Amino acid sequence: MEGNHHQTHSFHLFCSRTHNSSNMTAAAAGASAGLLSLSTVLIWFISLKECMSEGVNSTSSESDLDLDYISFPSVDYSNFPTPCVKDVNRNFRRWFMPTLFSIICLLGVAGNLLVILTVFHFKRLKTMTDVYLLNLSFADLLFALSLPFWAASSMAEWVLGQMVCKSMYTIYKVSFYSSMLFLCLISIDRYFAIAKAVSSHRHRTEAAFYSKVSSTVVWVMALIFSIPEMAYTNVSNNTCSLSNQNSTELKVGIQASQIALAFLLPLLVMGFCYASIIKTLCQARNFERNKAIKVILAVVTVFLVSQVPYNIVLFLSTSVTANGGTEDCEYDNTLMLATDATQGLAFFRCCLNPFVYAFIGVKFRNDLFKLLKEYGCMSQEQFYRYTYARRKSSGANETETSTTFSP
Repeated sequence: MEGNHHQTHSFHLFCSRTHNSSNMTAAAAGASAGLLSLSTVLIWFISLKECMSEGVNSTSSESDLDLDYISFPSVDYSNFPTPCVKDVNRNFRRWFMPTLFSIICLLGVAGNLLVILTVFHFKRLKTMTDVYLLNLSFADLLFALSLPFWAASSMAEWVLGQMVCKSMYTIYKVSFYSSMLFLCLISIDRYFAIAKAVSSHRHRTEAAFYSKVSSTVVWVMALIFSIPEMAYTNVSNNTCSLSNQNSTELKVGIQASQIALAFLLPLLVMGFCYASIIKTLCQARNFERNKAIKVILAVVTVFLVSQVPYNIVLFLSTSVTANGGTEDCEYDNTLMLATDATQGLAFFRCCLNPFVYAFIGVKFRNDLFKLLKEYGCMSQEQFYRYTYARRKSSGANETETSTTFSP
């Protein structure tokens, strides 16, 4: 009995283990089936994704599709804006600007260096006009020396780096503003020397000191006026210019300040001073009166011809920038072409100032001829013909009025 009971217990234990083993096997099989299903889904998803990417990137498979049964939505491309092509302006800039800038640089460096050498050689820093003329020549010389960099930049990409870009732009703007301000000081000095001759004669001993102080103030003011452009000038798209990321208000403010400080202010000051001088000269009976008036007209004409066209175009460009640009491609191209042409005309000022303010004067011209004779650039006969003989035939008298505008 005990043996049978033991056998029966063993049989039930075996069946129980077999049943548990079957359950475990079924569970394992279920888990395996679940994992297999999940793996199948993942493999199917990955395969589908690869097929879709191959279908997008492959160009050969497109030929197997029958596109006749696929309808595409029609798009009216006439409503899309046409890109503004500026290749003509860029080609014009590549040959026009380097040629013009090279000519201005050569003439400007030669003329202003002669003025500077003459002033220092003969120690002509005795009047306010001498000091202002020397500073004007330094400003124009710096301006002329910066032009080769812009000529090279207009021909190709800017390759001189960020530091040189900011330095050249600073020199360009400081010399530009200081030159215009020194033109104002020269006209003010001539106004007091002629229209207010009595009062200016009382302060003649202090003139040299005042001229040096005012010249220092002009350079500081020119540097301050140039700070915004100095700060926001960067190399963008291989071009040294104001960054395109700057706000429209900043660009408009910079251009408007240039028009006001470098054109309208000198125009008003020079207009008032020279009009008063002409009025005073017309009341005098000096035989040099007509010559002095001609010098004034030459000074004003050079300023107006060189600066008015450029500032008109700059005003139009500022208006377009303030309005968010223009959709008229032809107008935009015309404005760019006019900017390049009038800017080149305005830059000629730096090589014309020595002739208008210095070489036209009797005293300064004689000193220049002496300098050329001393350095062997002029013979004694040529020096006599250009100085003594001309002065004797014209009966020129070196009065204050005759050398007012060009010492």
